[in-house]
Amino acid sequence: MSNLLVLGGSGRTGVHVLEHAVRRGHRVRALVRNPDTVQAPAGVELIQGTPADIDDIRRAAEGTQGVISALANARASDNPWAKPVSPPTFMTDAARNTLTVMREQGIPRIVLTSTQGAGDDWTRLNPLVKAFINLSNIKAGFADHTGLDQVVRASSGIDWTLARAVALTDKPLSGPVRAAEAGTEKPGARINRADLAQFLVQTIEDDTWIRRAPLVWNTRG
Repeated sequence: MSNLLVLGGSGRTGVHVLEHAVRRGHRVRALVRNPDTVQAPAGVELIQGTPADIDDIRRAAEGTQGVISALANARASDNPWAKPVSPPTFMTDAARNTLTVMREQGIPRIVLTSTQGAGDDWTRLNPLVKAFINLSNIKAGFADHTGLDQVVRASSGIDWTLARAVALTDKPLSGPVRAAEAGTEKPGARINRADLAQFLVQTIEDDTWIRRAPLVWNTRG
């Protein structure tokens, strides 16, 4: 049984991470802006704060052995042209803060949500998909994901995994989930957030994807 810190635990993927981690027997702590609005499973310790503040991360991370980050660069809605509501480098800055604290406190393992098309995977996207991203407000999130990718890859002494999810849906848990290095298989089109959450927890429990960035998708549905 391990002590885990979850970032983004109040989000649509993060709430599933909390549920699955508790079911798997982990002791879970979540750093959230407003604990009163988070319906966390019994046993989850909610710490008020933000990953934008490194001192908040220091408080929340104390005594933990691993971190799962389900943070996202949010827009006002899922509409591709909806206005971004997160700071432009929210995920990148949070990752930098988190990695700094992990080195300070000797926390060895982190698993982070990423996206298909982040970092070196951008060149593999269909030109029409690239054009759509660049014309819409989705581009802000992609830029932040790429910044996150660069910060994480540059870290030393940390066992990281970047889980590059394909298009996310809010459908119920359905499985199975497939993960593969970008460029080695043609991925499916979608992954349910609940299934992604299970993958994140499973990945922090083993060493299959250490210092790697697999694409992750549902094989059916």
